[in-house]
Amino acid sequence: MAPSKVLAGARVVLPTGTVDDGRVIVDGTRIADTASPEAETVDLTGHWVVPGFVDIHNHGGGGASFTSGTPEEILQGVETHRRHGTTTTVASAVTGELDFLARRAGVLAELAQQGDIAGIHFEGPFISPCRKGAHDEQLLRAPDPAEVRKLVDAAHGHAKMMTLATELPGGLDSVRLLVEHGVIAAVGHTDASYEQTVQAIDAGATVATHLFNAMPPVGHRAPGPITALLEDERITVELINDGTHLHPAALQLAFHHAGAARVAFITDAMDAAGFGDGRYLLGPLEVEVADGVARLVEGGSIAGSTLTLDRAFKRAVTVDRLPVGDVVAAISANPARLLGLDDRIGSLEPGKDADLVVLDDAFDLVGVMRRGAWVVEPQLA
Repeated sequence: MAPSKVLAGARVVLPTGTVDDGRVIVDGTRIADTASPEAETVDLTGHWVVPGFVDIHNHGGGGASFTSGTPEEILQGVETHRRHGTTTTVASAVTGELDFLARRAGVLAELAQQGDIAGIHFEGPFISPCRKGAHDEQLLRAPDPAEVRKLVDAAHGHAKMMTLATELPGGLDSVRLLVEHGVIAAVGHTDASYEQTVQAIDAGATVATHLFNAMPPVGHRAPGPITALLEDERITVELINDGTHLHPAALQLAFHHAGAARVAFITDAMDAAGFGDGRYLLGPLEVEVADGVARLVEGGSIAGSTLTLDRAFKRAVTVDRLPVGDVVAAISANPARLLGLDDRIGSLEPGKDADLVVLDDAFDLVGVMRRGAWVVEPQLA
């Protein structure tokens, strides 16, 4: 068991607000309300302590794909993101043959059972060819509830979310099936109208997969899915805050209309996150990463991101000028609540897992703790 620690002197972001010269007491793997006499004190004066980041949409990193990698490679990708502050990761699978995805779900379910990942997100194959993005069009299909059920069953209770183009035949019935099985139904890679999106929300959809991306833009006569997703209090909107997927004004628009309590920052990361430029595969499609931007070799569509959540956090505060508390909500508390894990993670409260991130005064990451053990130990002067 990790030794007890008192992290003292930092600006600590709590659900109730930021505490200057605060402290976080870590006892074993959990946050405690009192310190033991032998606890080690770590002086974090001049730093921020925030909850560990929770990523609900992530395809890989560190050179490893969550869709096609071996268990060891997947763990390498998870560890890469942990070093960047993501203490809880949902592994996202990209479009593939149905039987292949079912087999991959079994591999990922074992890692979820071990506690290495927080569950599985299926992004495809039940998405629109009109808004396919970096998905192989030949493998796309309408969301047949029987096939949706096959993937959910293959995940052995660890399916957390599925992205659907709900306007396709079987879409609404598939949303209802997912809800019945405790799986988040997400609207994304969709060509739906405003009215069709409202129907999906009424059927039980609760998440917008990377809002703005891979869906029709807002029109003054055809407001489209974006308007429906932003205006409905039941929807949490994913945002990729890497400076490539979204103009800063679009991010501000989402925060203004949805409010900080309904935003979840995600990476939508692929293999190259934390690894570097070069050629990669995203499912069966070849991707070129140049200057940190991933695009399909054929066609040039943006192909996920190379984002890590520490960069998303810093950009949100320093470029987008969002309040730190709002960023913490979007990167920790809100996704934890979506996953139904907010009794354990997502905020710095006694009894919860000691998952936290230490940032310097420029909002650069200097420390990561997961379940009471340093993943990245702060190197303090």
